Amino acid sequence: MSDLVQWIRSALHVALIYPAMAVYGLVYLPAALRSPDGAVAACRAWARFAIWTARWMVGLKLEVRGTPPTGEVLIAAKHQSFFDIIAIYSTVPRGKFIMKKELTRAPVLGWYALRIGCVPVDRGRRTEAIRRMVSDVARGKADPGQLIIYPQGTRIAPGVIAPYKVGAAVLYKELGQPCVPVACNVGLFWPRRGILRRPGTAVIEYLDPIPAGMTQGVFLAELEAAIEDRSDALMTEAGFSLPKEGTT
Repeated sequence: MSDLVQWIRSALHVALIYPAMAVYGLVYLPAALRSPDGAVAACRAWARFAIWTARWMVGLKLEVRGTPPTGEVLIAAKHQSFFDIIAIYSTVPRGKFIMKKELTRAPVLGWYALRIGCVPVDRGRRTEAIRRMVSDVARGKADPGQLIIYPQGTRIAPGVIAPYKVGAAVLYKELGQPCVPVACNVGLFWPRRGILRRPGTAVIEYLDPIPAGMTQGVFLAELEAAIEDRSDALMTEAGFSLPKEGTT
């Protein structure tokens, strides 16, 4: 299949799933207003729709390896594109993300994100937001679930080296919960920017949990090693040999 045909198919997929977000939001709105459970149902239904349409419209399949956690736990994941957000959310029962505060202003997405329990943070004020969230959980103001953080702070293209930020370690310490690392290769097929999606099998893999109680430095080193080593292996398995690039 030519890149032009694949690009057209990708553009049609984009033109379908993002307006569909608004449709799902309206259909589920009464249930979402009654309870956060309705908002969770809406978001999970849309995520499954996006995955299903990616399969038959652009030839992009999703494979989930490992065991998605179901209890109250911290998830720290490799972030390569919007597709890993969709994939992780579709596989855990009560996912909620540490997210950029400006995303709360996005139509439909922003309100639903807050309704399902996502934690918006200002750039440079992440620690304050984390402590507030932990306090809210302790007082019963926030629902328990799987809190998802991207320890590199943003989408990272395959092959690019970027540091793991201390916010993940602070959150790990404050919560006192195990952390489940997640590796992926999704950026090879659904890039962090642009329209073209490539056919293939995108993989997210839930790795062995890191137990609670480690020091922040030891935790962060173990987390980075687990996610990076396994993500590199998944990309190699997919047939890509990508040189490591230093960040600027």
